[in-house]
Amino acid sequence: MSMDPLFEEAPRPVVDLPDGAHHVPGFLSLDEQRWLVERFDEWGRGPVPPRYPLIGGHPMSVQSVCLGWHWSPGRLTRRAVDQNGELVPPVPDWMVRLGQRAVLRATGDHEAARSYVPDCALVNWYEPSARMGMHQDKEERSPAPVVSFSIGDSCQFRFGNTETRNKPYADLELRSGDLFVFGGPSRLAFHGVTRILPDTAPHGLGLPPGRINITLRVSGLE
Repeated sequence: MSMDPLFEEAPRPVVDLPDGAHHVPGFLSLDEQRWLVERFDEWGRGPVPPRYPLIGGHPMSVQSVCLGWHWSPGRLTRRAVDQNGELVPPVPDWMVRLGQRAVLRATGDHEAARSYVPDCALVNWYEPSARMGMHQDKEERSPAPVVSFSIGDSCQFRFGNTETRNKPYADLELRSGDLFVFGGPSRLAFHGVTRILPDTAPHGLGLPPGRINITLRVSGLE
């Protein structure tokens, strides 16, 4: 099934990304996106429901739910220690296979894809006014890449360098169905979401205005 023509008509400029970072537009089909929206609804029903993580005592503007390992700022735990204490569900086998397919598509490296076994998924819900400040994904001990899927409204994504939140960075638009993978020399690059672009989601997703972002990681923890 093809995307809504109105959704696809605006071209995107080619953005130069640093080594290890890969943007694959349209990786997920519309049917796959709808199926993931249904899974997102299931995850939201628990055992650990979505919450606004606290940073410095202040809630983020993004809601988060986790699989495999529970993320709270600065640490990964098996239980939702900052919430209800429940054990988070494991990363399902189909999600591991999706991650492997994504790594292969992004890098063309068959061995890297075969060896990619994510045991942690952080699923974020962005309301239209939500943002994500520049940060590093560094709670994991493994150097394996982060695999990120976008569903819903487009966002303005900022991908930077490993040393500072400031320039140099690249701004690019992530649309529904896009894949973004970063590993190797870019694994600890600062990145963030500067804004959500309203009314840009394809029709029929079953989502209210906003954006789902699913990121897969390998924790390196036991």
